[in-house]
Amino acid sequence: MRARAKARDYIWISLVPNVVAGFSPRPHFPGPPGFLECFMAEMVVNAKTRDERGKNAARRLRREGMIPGVVYGGKGDNVAVAVDPKALQKVLRSEAGRNAILKLDIAGKSANAILKSWQVDPIKETFLHADFYRIAMDVAIRVTVPVAVKGEARGVKVDAGILELILREIAVECLPGDIPERIEVDVSDLGINDAIRVSGLEVSSKVKVLAAPDQVIVHVVSVKEEEAPAPAAAAPVAEGEAAATPGAEPEVIKKGKKEEESPAE
Repeated sequence: MRARAKARDYIWISLVPNVVAGFSPRPHFPGPPGFLECFMAEMVVNAKTRDERGKNAARRLRREGMIPGVVYGGKGDNVAVAVDPKALQKVLRSEAGRNAILKLDIAGKSANAILKSWQVDPIKETFLHADFYRIAMDVAIRVTVPVAVKGEARGVKVDAGILELILREIAVECLPGDIPERIEVDVSDLGINDAIRVSGLEVSSKVKVLAAPDQVIVHVVSVKEEEAPAPAAAAPVAEGEAAATPGAEPEVIKKGKKEEESPAE
C-alpha cells in the first residue's frame, strides 16, 4: 500500500547531471554486444510564454490542462512558459526517453533543449512543473545513460550464483547528437566472483565516460548458506540431584500458608 503524502510533498526528478531513480527501462534494440548505441531523436514540444507567476496562477494553469515550466541555459534569458503535460509523457515514452533532444517552439521561435527535470504529484501522479535546458548541438553536455544487462551469467546458470547490478546508470559527456540510448553489458562469461568494471566497457570515441575506471558495474556472487545453530549443551547436574527424565511432568512448587489442622472436636 502506498503511503499517503501531503499535498505540498512533491517529487522532483532530475536528469542533468543527476541520476533518475525508478525510471522504467525502454525496449531493447539489437546492436553490437557491450557497445554503446548512439543516436539522436528529435521531438517538437510547443510552449507559450506566461506572465503570471505564483501558486494561484499555477493552479489556474493546471485547471486549464497546462503546466508551468521554465526554459533556461545557453545564451538566452530565463523564460517562463506553459506546456501541455501530454507532451512530457510523449518525450519520456519515446525511444530516446529522458535524453531526447527537443525542438522547443515558443511563439514561433525554436530552440534545441532537453527536459532537465520535472515535478510530479506523488498521489495523483500528474505533472506539476517542468524545466527545459537549452543546448547547442556543437557543445558537449553531461547526461546519465541507463545500463542494460545482456545474456545469462555462467556463474548464475551453472554455479547457482547471484547476479548483482551495482551501477544502474553511468554519467557520460558527449555532443547532444551522440548521446547513447543505453549502455549494454554482456554478462555471459561472468563466473562466481567475476565482475565487469567501467574500464572494461567498449565505448565510442565520441563519448567520454565520467565514472571511475575501477567502479564495478555488475558482478556475480555466491549464495551464502546459513549455518544451522548448534544444539544447546545440557546443564550439569549437581551432586545429589536427580537428572530430569525426558517427557516427565515438571514439578510444581506451591508457595503459600500451610493448612492448619482442624482442632479435635
